[in-house]
Amino acid sequence: MKRFLTGLAATALFAVASSVIAFDFSTLEKSVTEYTLKNGLKLIILERHDAPVVSFVTGANVGSVDDPKGYTGLAHMFEHMAFKGTSTLGTTDIKKELASIKVEDSLFMLLRAERNKLKPDTAKVSQLTKAYEESREASYKLVIPNEFSQILEREGGANENASTFSDYTLYYTDYPSNRLELWMSMESERFLDPVLREMYKERDVVAEERRMRIESNPVGHMVEEFLGLSFKVHPYGIPGIGSMSDIQYYSRQEAKAFFDKYYGPSNLVIAIVGDVDPKKVIAMAEKYFGRIPFRPAPERIATIEPEQSGEKRMVIDDPSQPLYLCGFHVPDGTHPDRPALDAALDYLGGGRTSLLYKNLVKGSKQAVDVGAFAGFPGNKYATMAAVYAFPSTGHTAEEVETEVLKEIEKLKDQPLTNEELAGIKARAKASVIRQLENNQGLASQLVTNHLLFGDWRELFRSVDQINAVTADDIQRVAKQYLTQKNRVVTLIKTVKS
Repeated sequence: MKRFLTGLAATALFAVASSVIAFDFSTLEKSVTEYTLKNGLKLIILERHDAPVVSFVTGANVGSVDDPKGYTGLAHMFEHMAFKGTSTLGTTDIKKELASIKVEDSLFMLLRAERNKLKPDTAKVSQLTKAYEESREASYKLVIPNEFSQILEREGGANENASTFSDYTLYYTDYPSNRLELWMSMESERFLDPVLREMYKERDVVAEERRMRIESNPVGHMVEEFLGLSFKVHPYGIPGIGSMSDIQYYSRQEAKAFFDKYYGPSNLVIAIVGDVDPKKVIAMAEKYFGRIPFRPAPERIATIEPEQSGEKRMVIDDPSQPLYLCGFHVPDGTHPDRPALDAALDYLGGGRTSLLYKNLVKGSKQAVDVGAFAGFPGNKYATMAAVYAFPSTGHTAEEVETEVLKEIEKLKDQPLTNEELAGIKARAKASVIRQLENNQGLASQLVTNHLLFGDWRELFRSVDQINAVTADDIQRVAKQYLTQKNRVVTLIKTVKS
């Protein structure tokens, strides 16, 4: 029976490895056309004529890590505002709307200033609040809600979305290939002439999102505490959605300043993958995106998190289910040690074949789910490798922690076998390939690799980096980084409500 199961595992591994070998990375890489406009905007174009569709991903080299002090969550907020339209999209009368917005802004700034005083005048706050709310409603009456998205859907567009990460922001769209020029016109327009309409209404939406994701969610609250504990000076420790007081404080003025700084064309990268002719794409990009005036790309964050001098630990008393989360400080995604660290974390907690899953979920049944990965919350700067576990009924986070730490020590003391190393490499390569199977996934990977590593070609070099990892490398980085001194622990201890 044991030999039969071993044979099945070997067959499965061979199947994964075979699919990796069959995938031609070099041909795909050579099919990419790269072009940079005079204003600095970069295009990455890949022809795929399997179907008459195109996937577009616009990447802005700005994420929540770049939020200004006092205005946390602004990167995420601007992502919402990018769908609000322009001076020609989303309004019934732009002149009246801009005049109304000006009144709305002035009243909010007066209200904000009064609220921010050491001793606010409550009567004045009440008076200004009433006038401000009336001005909001007046400007909203001039808005055509969601016109930007409605046009996209009407013209056959699909999968329109956006995501704000710690390191960057992505905007996604799929279109029929005969709507290329329409996309060029609309996408360039929203970064050339955005109107930040419904700003304060959308701010309320973000505040509610924070309540749901963080304040009413034990896991979200715990993660926020973990990041704050992990990073003493680096902005990775600040919640991406922002603090509630900051969300309620910032104005259209700050949002516009953020846009001007981070959404210049030299800070944008666009991947276009699908049924297109690169020459036509470049010509249209010159016509539409070339209109955006050059602005210099902002500098990288210079703040460096100091070396941790001892384990940090937080216990959260909560009536929810117990949860264990620990992390270790590790280098950024470009560091030579990262491929080995990624492999070590995969072996430790990457899926159902990992050490932690086999021993804590299948074996002792002390946990219902476990996982481990590097790059939390981002990869552009020195970051964290995270290990988490959801204890099963009748078990505590402290019990699970004991077993997790045992497995980490095994990783340091017992070298991986050739079969185990081959399994890690096969899974990693298969993961890369899965992300390239459709146009949207490929476009996203081209953009994110360029934003993180300065070159989209890193996507294809990653397989060589995986192949180069040895069992000795994995053991070395485990000993170097997965230490008690370098550890941050946060856990939920269940208490009666």
